[in-house]
Amino acid sequence: MSITLQALLGFIAWTLCLLVLMEGIRSWLVLQGAVPANRFDPENSNLSPFMQRLARAHANCLEGLPIFGGLMLVAVVADRSAVTDPLAWALLAARIVQSLIHLASTSPAAVTARFTAFGVQMGIAVYWVVGLALP
Repeated sequence: MSITLQALLGFIAWTLCLLVLMEGIRSWLVLQGAVPANRFDPENSNLSPFMQRLARAHANCLEGLPIFGGLMLVAVVADRSAVTDPLAWALLAARIVQSLIHLASTSPAAVTARFTAFGVQMGIAVYWVVGLALP
């Protein structure tokens, strides 16, 4: 499996990890009788600030997957993973850092750090688009 596909699998696995964590906590809350099973909303707005941040971190992964994952798939299908391989792990690392910061805090410094991690991903994506578009 190419480095690009390994990083894509990692991106998907990270997104799944956040989902499993969120649904595990939600299930615990239901089993404890703290929240009725039909009282969850997508943003977890009726739950703790951590659960709200977890929902947003998961949503951020879902929002980024078509762009970043799509570029990785284009590279592999076009047999151009040489364009994406060198930065594939960096993109995944930046995504995980972004999520972890999101889970930890919404302070101004954390938001700036989180945006920086996202900026790294955007920069990599732009680089990949240019590299894949050129012959």
